This record gives sequence, structure tokens and C-alpha cells, in this order.
Amino acid sequence: MKIHTRRSVLAGAASAVFVTGACSNGIGSNGAATIDARVRSTLDYLYSTYPATRDLRDKSAGMLVMPLVTQAGLGIGGAYGRGALLVADTTVDYYSAAQASVGLQIGAQQYAHVLFFMTNDALYKFRSSPGYSAGADVQYVANDQGGNLSADTTTSLSPVIAVIFGQAGLLAGATLKGTKYTRIIP
Repeated sequence: MKIHTRRSVLAGAASAVFVTGACSNGIGSNGAATIDARVRSTLDYLYSTYPATRDLRDKSAGMLVMPLVTQAGLGIGGAYGRGALLVADTTVDYYSAAQASVGLQIGAQQYAHVLFFMTNDALYKFRSSPGYSAGADVQYVANDQGGNLSADTTTSLSPVIAVIFGQAGLLAGATLKGTKYTRIIP
């Protein structure tokens, strides 16, 4: 059994933060205009690649678009990204997404995700919380064999539906469990 010292834990966390910050994820960008441009580009890609997501958009009360989340880890890991909350296709707030993890992991990846709030109550809970954490109330839409996103009846009745796409990198899997979303002023 390996015992981790405080120094090794801090060094691992510092390296994860450094790698995450070095991967062009919007930190130090020009603020709202940059985030809005990335959100539009991400939505264009999502709708053209997965046309069924337009139905989710049309049925949702709002959606949180995170155009680029960078995740890195070497035993200790983290993820960070910034995005916008859209209601009726209009940006109403900006958010950051942050995640920390400990465990068997090595590598880095980037991905995009959209949270579709399917009820006004789910949207209200998200907007009124000081820091929303993705958890059991989030259902994931999965890729089927043809590369299309599919949602079953159970998923379409969920208050929050997550679509993760555009994964690139060397870290296996992307999940939103444990991700904390916090309102920001870009």
C-alpha cells in the first residue's frame, strides 16, 4: 500500500491544474463574446452531427452549453470549462464547470457537453442554487451504432438530459458526475 504525502498530493493537483490551464479552455479569454462564439459554434456542430438533439432543444426549458471542458489526471485529476445558459435561444448567464477526482487515471482529454433542462422546475433549481452539482438527476443520451444520439422513453422523461460529445484525448471516458457548475461574470 502506497502512502501519499501531502507534498505528492499537492504536486499532482498542481500538475493537473497546469495541464488543464495550458489546454486552451477559455481561461484568460476575452470574456462573454468569446464564450458566446464558442457556444454558437458548438451548437452548430451538435445539431449538424446529431440532428435528434434539435428535438431536445425544442422541448427544453433551457440548456447549459459547455463548449470546451479540459480534463487531465495523473492519479489526481481535474476538469474545467466555461459556457453559457441559454433560455429561448438567448444567453441569460455564464457558468464554469469544475471537477476534481482521485483514482486510477492518467492522461488528458477535451470534450463538450450540453445539459438540457426539460422542466421549468429543473431549470429553476439550477439557476437558484449557489453551486449546482451534476448527480443522480442527470440522464445521459448515448451514441447508438449509427453514430446518432438516441434517447429512450425513460431519458426523455428526465428533468435534466446530458449530451457529451466531441471527446478527444488520451483519458478514457467522460462523466459529469461530481461536476460543479458555478455562475460567473466573464
